[in-house]
Amino acid sequence: MTGKQEFNDLMTDLAADIAGRQLNADLNAYLNDQYGPTTDRYRTIEAVCRNGVAEGWLADRQGGAKIKFSRPIKPGPDMQNFSVDVVEMDDVVGPHHRHPNGEIDMIIPLDEGAEFDGKGAGWLVYGPDTAHHPTVTGGKAIILYLLPEGAIEFTKQ
Repeated sequence: MTGKQEFNDLMTDLAADIAGRQLNADLNAYLNDQYGPTTDRYRTIEAVCRNGVAEGWLADRQGGAKIKFSRPIKPGPDMQNFSVDVVEMDDVVGPHHRHPNGEIDMIIPLDEGAEFDGKGAGWLVYGPDTAHHPTVTGGKAIILYLLPEGAIEFTKQ
């Protein structure tokens, strides 16, 4: 199995597991319990993401000096209509955007102490109609995120 195929299979399984759930604190708690940093599931996804970025098939587009990104999976039936994006950020504030349907983030610190929006390794769920400047502090991190219907709106702020 290739890294890309393993990544797709892992994301398909994750999407099937969370399909139909509200993007809220309950989902955040569920993901951190079932897929948190101490679990085999997290470590497997982390390893595939690290390898994908290193091999250049994930986060293969440049978005400024300190941001690389990609959307390896578009929304569709196999993905329960989630898209999957992977971003590598290096101690940077990213472009402000809104999540019309919410956003589910898996945080993979590459440097010890790196955090995404004030949170270290694990999951962070933003509900519908939320917005932020995605921010990585303390070093470099990979952020894997799922968007219902692939919906994201970049804003001027």
